[in-house]
Amino acid sequence: MEDPAQHRPELLAPEVSGELISNPFSQKIVQLTQAEHIELKWQGNYWKSQHERLKTQHEELKQELELAHAKIRDLEQRLYGKKTEKGTTKADKPTTHDGRGSCRPRGQQKGSQGHGRTPRPDLPVVEEERDVAPEDRTCPICAKAYASHTQTEDSRIIEVHVRAHVRLIKRKMYTQACDCEGVAGIVTAPAAARLVAKGCVGISVWTEVLLNKFLFSRATYNLCTDYAYRGLPLAPGTLTGGLKQIAPLFEPLVEELVEKQLSEELFHNDETGWKVFEAIEGKVGYRWYLWVTQSPSVVYYAMAPSRSGDIPIAYFSGLDKRLEQVIVVCDRYSGYKRLARENAVILLAFCWAHVRRDFLDAAKSWPELQSWMFSWVEAIGELYALNAQRLEHWDEARALEDQTPAFMERHQALEHAIEQIAERCDHELQKQSLHVAQRDVLNSLKNHWLGLTVFVRFPQVPMDNNTAERRMRNPAMGRKNYYGSASQWSAKLAAMMFSLFQTVLLWKLNPHHWLHSYLLHEALLRT
Repeated sequence: MEDPAQHRPELLAPEVSGELISNPFSQKIVQLTQAEHIELKWQGNYWKSQHERLKTQHEELKQELELAHAKIRDLEQRLYGKKTEKGTTKADKPTTHDGRGSCRPRGQQKGSQGHGRTPRPDLPVVEEERDVAPEDRTCPICAKAYASHTQTEDSRIIEVHVRAHVRLIKRKMYTQACDCEGVAGIVTAPAAARLVAKGCVGISVWTEVLLNKFLFSRATYNLCTDYAYRGLPLAPGTLTGGLKQIAPLFEPLVEELVEKQLSEELFHNDETGWKVFEAIEGKVGYRWYLWVTQSPSVVYYAMAPSRSGDIPIAYFSGLDKRLEQVIVVCDRYSGYKRLARENAVILLAFCWAHVRRDFLDAAKSWPELQSWMFSWVEAIGELYALNAQRLEHWDEARALEDQTPAFMERHQALEHAIEQIAERCDHELQKQSLHVAQRDVLNSLKNHWLGLTVFVRFPQVPMDNNTAERRMRNPAMGRKNYYGSASQWSAKLAAMMFSLFQTVLLWKLNPHHWLHSYLLHEALLRT
């Protein structure tokens, strides 16, 4: 049977024997009215715009979903994961170039030389003689007595024996034996030194209370329970009332510390939340803030009802007018940026540990970007290593340009590494395909670059704000154990005691000896 298409070319398929034949429908003419043509064009443009709108909406929802998943991963890490960078798991740690993570255990390494037993020359030695039982001093066979040996086998055991006691003060009295006028009829020995007038609690107890509460972070109720078990029942109200009377004794000391600190040129600043359970007119809630400022010789804490930038601005307004430049090492909180804008003397040095944390947090939130994020973490780690090598040859007595050749060699290596990071950041930001998480961390790095490079020009400035953050550990432990302060006066006392104890520790003094000596001196002045 013959194929009719062989005799009728218009019925052939579009492609026959490899030759392309035009579609016959493209040659047909369809007549439409102008109204129908306009209607079809309108509908075509409408559905085309609807399609584009839905595509854009789909991409936005897809990006929003990815951000939501990243936020969920970040919140899960905050809630269930490790709380600090030091405690990150192996999966969270950046690996080396050969793919292996660091497996070095914490603490003293096996095979390393120990320091032996710690000498304690200040402890008194109480000798205790132990003898052999009488039945063991004779020969079990012939019953002849053993000869006593001139030497002894000595061993040492450290013991602590704490016992409360009552000081019964007996003041001797003398009666006048003559008839002279204008003299006292009875002479009595001076009264014992007391911090609280007519109080029954001695200086040693107040020393223990202040140290335990503000240095060792023990709650008042917990401390009273401990004393009761040791035979000294004390009511929490007794201690609270006494502390309120003692608090003014420390104000002159803190004022002197502030005056000394504001004459220095390098500061470390940080702040953390604190609760003060006293209602204040115009303030909602009990959330206050504890601010810390550390200089080379002073650690100062201030309690404030807010986290406003007015707090550091007011404090640094008292800087010594002779200072030409002051460097404040801090995080990227906007209150410090406002401080630098309003005080031309202050130069902010931002924290590289926070930048490193940005990349680590982004790596946890966006697992597909871990390799890229960890490469930046390794670059920051290299900066730390180069700076540490440079500081090994740093001489504080010399200017930067007068340092040794060994220092200058490592200084130039650090400058080169900083330039490479800046160039890499600019190069990455020029990429149109950069992920939103990558762009965010790089924009933050670029925006804070001036403050992040202060440590290069001033080697005495550390790369991070860990100094101030470490000073917050002691108050943070107190906040966890006794939740804050019950009133404004107790909050002020807490800030003063934190300032004094941390400054004493900075000076490498014994806080027990210092506090007892100071309280004894103040008690003698009151007597």
